[in-house]
Amino acid sequence: MSAPFNPQKVAHLSIADLIDRHAAERPGDVFIIDPQEQRTLTWGDLKDSCQTLRDRLSADGHRPGDRVAYAMHNGADAARVILGILYGGQVATAVNLVSGKATIAHVLGHSGAGLVFCQPHTRPLLEEARAEKPDLSPNMIDVDETLFHGHLDPPPDHIAAPSEDGLLMYTSGTTGVPKGVVLTQANLIAGGCNTAVAHRLTARDRGLCVLPLYHINAFCVSLMGALVTGGALILPHRFSVSQFWDQLRNHGGTWFSVVPTQISYLLHEAQTAGHDTRGLEALRFGRSASAPLSPDVQQAFESRFNVPIIETMGLTETAAQILSNPMEGPRKIGSPGIAWGNEVMIGDEHQQECARGTEGEVLVRGPNVMRGYRNNAKATEVALTKQGWLRTGDLGRMDEDGYVFITGRLKELIIKGGENIAPREVDEALLAHPDVIEAAAFARSCARYGQTVEAGVKLRSGSKVSSNDLRSFCRTALGDFKCPDTIHLLPDLPKGPSGKIQRLKLAELALENS
Repeated sequence: MSAPFNPQKVAHLSIADLIDRHAAERPGDVFIIDPQEQRTLTWGDLKDSCQTLRDRLSADGHRPGDRVAYAMHNGADAARVILGILYGGQVATAVNLVSGKATIAHVLGHSGAGLVFCQPHTRPLLEEARAEKPDLSPNMIDVDETLFHGHLDPPPDHIAAPSEDGLLMYTSGTTGVPKGVVLTQANLIAGGCNTAVAHRLTARDRGLCVLPLYHINAFCVSLMGALVTGGALILPHRFSVSQFWDQLRNHGGTWFSVVPTQISYLLHEAQTAGHDTRGLEALRFGRSASAPLSPDVQQAFESRFNVPIIETMGLTETAAQILSNPMEGPRKIGSPGIAWGNEVMIGDEHQQECARGTEGEVLVRGPNVMRGYRNNAKATEVALTKQGWLRTGDLGRMDEDGYVFITGRLKELIIKGGENIAPREVDEALLAHPDVIEAAAFARSCARYGQTVEAGVKLRSGSKVSSNDLRSFCRTALGDFKCPDTIHLLPDLPKGPSGKIQRLKLAELALENS
């Protein structure tokens, strides 16, 4: 049986140090399982691939600290490219493949990336982005097996230090141009350690990663979680409702990380097609992050699948996880849990600690907190206080046991007739309906009340439920005052790269469709 994970043994290491250590201790053990390509990548394979990529980047003139982008779907090749960039001391720059050509153009231009690793099916997106901004001129390399063969002699003499920048990942930009979050290698390792400690991961664990590696959850929770522990990662190219349980079953998965929307899809699929529990005996838990999980959805999922869901919370700026419910001890439904590996405080408008139970802004401090925003000193100064706290922009309260309950976003509160209404309260009332897969409330200007409540909803396929039906359902839980005046039935709700529903964009979309 594997020993419990000790973060102190890896906190001082770089990404290259970790890869070299695992390759020396367990060269033949599997690190990556790629179900689509039916291939595996051992720790020894990983080191060889990373060294080859490091040598090629150096030979082509890419120095440590240079930004090197990746625009790839998940799989063994994506893992090799990302970790190879980090191994050589360059800064892995994530390109969100679903963000649209204008955002991709911004990321490529703002990051200053001189090279993009891509695949034949992702290259057209980059070409469209370059057409959007003709002055962009990064080189593009289609990744195939030849990229990872043949060392150069001699290898570069630079060894990346933990304090050096490792990842540049852009926020979703719900209120403006996306900001580039700069995380050091030490930040990334701290993010993986926070996950490993909270979830008691060991080298025997095999996680299923169905979120894209341009998403901080997948990058730090799944990839870094496996990297710091020496465990394995099942890495399909994308999330598939129909293949999800077989991927866990066929490859001995012990845990998975998903977002609430995926939990809803899995739950609705099981209600229509059933669920086979055989072969899932190794599965210990699932974790939910990136957006609040409705208590009703969580309870329904756990009852249906007999798998505990650990609700967590993280940000791009904190290398993912800051809060998690414990594996043992109280799991408080509706809370993303307690702090692991960092400090979390509820602060007032002066960033002074609030009394327990009092609402304020969620603040975070620790080794996982970003270095800052790239080329944006003003935004960095606003986000990071002189005392080292990161202002998250999330509103919440902390109970006497240290559990945090998120009540909303500073910029998303609905103020109706002078009364504050937390959008999440409305979300949860709607999500309690069995036909609702996604729901998000937002404010609409109103001459009578200042603001009124509206909501966007995505229903399960084939549902006959109407907007009026949902309003009646909501009124029972919320009363007339908080009940949405209008509910928009939409095929999809707009989301950022982290999977969070973008309420401000939803309000714009609803206005266009009204």
